[in-house]
Amino acid sequence: MARIAGVDLDPKKRLVIALTYIYGIGRTTSNKIIDSLGLDPSRRVRDLTDSEVREIRDHIERNYKVMGELSSDVKSNIKRLMDLGCYRGLRHRRGLPVRGQRTRTNARTRKGPRKIVPKKKK
Repeated sequence: MARIAGVDLDPKKRLVIALTYIYGIGRTTSNKIIDSLGLDPSRRVRDLTDSEVREIRDHIERNYKVMGELSSDVKSNIKRLMDLGCYRGLRHRRGLPVRGQRTRTNARTRKGPRKIVPKKKK
């Protein structure tokens, strides 16, 4: 089993797809890594040799921020926005959508489940 950046890659998956299981690596980045190392993207993870796995691991460590390092950077960026008190920071602080989406009817993912408001008594 190939272990890269603290993630066990599924041996049945193609290499292009398996690399996307690492936080911070998507399809485009995965393709770039494979092209730069001269590997066949359609190969399965189980068909990789130990030296190829080591090459992939070293390339990712040298050139990309992934997993814990990337998530801590993202969290610090959000915290910086909140400390500045800018509009995006306020939206993060209140738990509302940050990128201009409507909130009257949608935004349940950010706002959480509906809060039931009791009706006024006459």
